[in-house]
Amino acid sequence: MFSPYYRRARTRRATGADPADPADHCAMNLALYGRGCRRWTMTERGRGALERDDTHLRIGPSQLRWTGDTLHADIDELSVPWPRRVRGTLTLQPLAWHGLDFDLDDAALHRWLPYAPCARVEVAFTQPRLRWSGHAYFDGNAGDAPLESGFARWHWSRARDAHGATRVLYEARRRDGSDRLLSLAFTPDGDCREMPAPPSQALSRTGWRIARATRADAPGARVVRTLEDTPFYARSELATHVDGRPAAAVHESLDLNRFTATTTQLMLPFRMPRRAG
Repeated sequence: MFSPYYRRARTRRATGADPADPADHCAMNLALYGRGCRRWTMTERGRGALERDDTHLRIGPSQLRWTGDTLHADIDELSVPWPRRVRGTLTLQPLAWHGLDFDLDDAALHRWLPYAPCARVEVAFTQPRLRWSGHAYFDGNAGDAPLESGFARWHWSRARDAHGATRVLYEARRRDGSDRLLSLAFTPDGDCREMPAPPSQALSRTGWRIARATRADAPGARVVRTLEDTPFYARSELATHVDGRPAAAVHESLDLNRFTATTTQLMLPFRMPRRAG
């Protein structure tokens, strides 16, 4: 949805050229963070590199496949901006399958699908060499219109509490000026509960001056580490307080006005190169 190539193809369609084909703009995105091994891969490929059916998705040399209720990922990519090989596997085991679908706008053009907010993952990479296992989170988004046409910005976070539940806060500012706020708790046994939303709190801006905010109980939240810092998007690690307890959270901020800026569109290919096949 952030592909500069697909955005240009949509623009050509609006002027009467051939329609944009989403299958001609697909990518497998992987971000790794750790001591001495920081990798980002997001190479866009065309329809000729795409294969899919009910249980399998291949994009170029990488693939996702279901075996029963276990999701396997086989990754073989090159990182950017420095070209280094990224090879390895991920195995994700949902603890519960929620099957929920939340509309993010009144016309239901944009939807959030928390498939398995409580899960386990095993990671084994040979390039870079690392191996670990731990808690995981699995969700998806679907849409029938460009994201930037429906929203100006949003902030999202997830945290795991001491009882194994996943706490999600999802706050979006729509183009009409209204807000969409979700404050939910997902348990490993498949339950989903609406929870009172904590007070809003501003966080420090990113290096690119993107505004960050979250919701947190006293004594509040702070940014521990900024994992991705781009002109329109940031991913961060927070130390926060939710439901009266301290928690570590993964946090995302998205500014879609920044995304549509010409300078951002010109920079995106450096983080998202394109191969024909």
